[in-house]
Amino acid sequence: MNTLRVIGSEPHSEHVYLVANFSQIETLTSVFQSNLCGAEDPCDVVDHGCAHICAKVPGVLGYECRCRLGYELNEDERTCRRIDYCDLGNHGCQHDCVSSPESYVCRCTRGYVLNRDGKTCSKIDHCALGDHGCEHECVNTEDVFFCKCNEGYILRPDNKACKKLDPCSIGNHGCEHDCVNTEDSFVCRCREGYKLRPDNRTCQMCGDGVMDLVFVIDGSKSLGPANFELVKQFVNGIVDSLDVSGTGTHVGLLQYSSKVRTEFILGQYTSGRDINRAVLRMQYMGRGSMTGAALRHMFEYSFSAKEGARPDIPRVSIVFTDGRSQDDVSKWATKAKDAGIMIYALGVGKAIEEELREIASEPDDKHLYYAEDFSNMGEITDKLKSQICKEKPSPQDMCKCENVMLFQRQVNEQLRRLTQNNILYSPVVVCIL
Repeated sequence: MNTLRVIGSEPHSEHVYLVANFSQIETLTSVFQSNLCGAEDPCDVVDHGCAHICAKVPGVLGYECRCRLGYELNEDERTCRRIDYCDLGNHGCQHDCVSSPESYVCRCTRGYVLNRDGKTCSKIDHCALGDHGCEHECVNTEDVFFCKCNEGYILRPDNKACKKLDPCSIGNHGCEHDCVNTEDSFVCRCREGYKLRPDNRTCQMCGDGVMDLVFVIDGSKSLGPANFELVKQFVNGIVDSLDVSGTGTHVGLLQYSSKVRTEFILGQYTSGRDINRAVLRMQYMGRGSMTGAALRHMFEYSFSAKEGARPDIPRVSIVFTDGRSQDDVSKWATKAKDAGIMIYALGVGKAIEEELREIASEPDDKHLYYAEDFSNMGEITDKLKSQICKEKPSPQDMCKCENVMLFQRQVNEQLRRLTQNNILYSPVVVCIL
């Protein structure tokens, strides 16, 4: 072969041919015809069957099939298939490999961004981009981000700015009296004369408000069964806020109509719950209205040692009646006041004001309250603040003074609730003796 190359012209690929024997010389006929006689390109005269490109080449065949960029020949050496560079297994993409006509590119899944190496991925930090707009804190999620406020704040409607949390305005704080916002939460506070119960929500009268309290309930026919039930609710509302115990406040109750009936005496029950149950068990008498007889019974028996009255303890009584008494109230009201029993009177509707003045302690403008109906009770709510301690009391009277003031506030609160709910159907008179 080397000798042939020395003899033949260059390029040797077109001028040097070697066959195994003379029988194969005929295969060179077309080659010499093409080279010497200028024969046509075989790709032009032969049905080559190439899917993409037919290329003339020196040799026996004279042509070959080739594929365009991004494709490779199939086994038939005529048709082509696309090259999938990702299938080659050496792309190095951390997430996804996407083939292109000439090569491949790496792509990242949602929430990630391609690093500069073009292969690895990093999680998108939306907050680090600096355009999140969160006033307090930016928090990344899988796909996006959200804004979060510091403790004690809540998001505004734009979901970016924050405002200070006002738990008291939400309405579910549970405070019986006043709700006060703090830096991070809220606290319940009670009005003057009350203290928080252990639940830190409800209020009770201050512990120094110990007294002997007797309710005198009008059970006359004119009151009516419906209002009688509501008066029972009023009684229990007051009892619920008192410190009822063996050493605290004692409560007694009598009902009157044409006659007087003791329902329970002072100290008979030593818990508010037991008193509540006893009040609910009361049966409506439904006869006349002998308020004077009821005052006498209260003075002679209800505050006696035999019926549980204690020495040196303030004595208070609440009397409910729906109008003029059928007997005289002046005599026994005077005896009660002379005996040191403080009497507060509240009349509504058809209550006789002159009769209320006879019952109330002096000055009557500080101890008597009247409204035409319960819809006007709100007007006298603030007036029920006691002024009996304006002048400096003696040490012996100080406790009594404070206790009566506390009790006045509680009666005021119960009347306010009754007024707001419009629950009384006919006039009722309240006398605190």
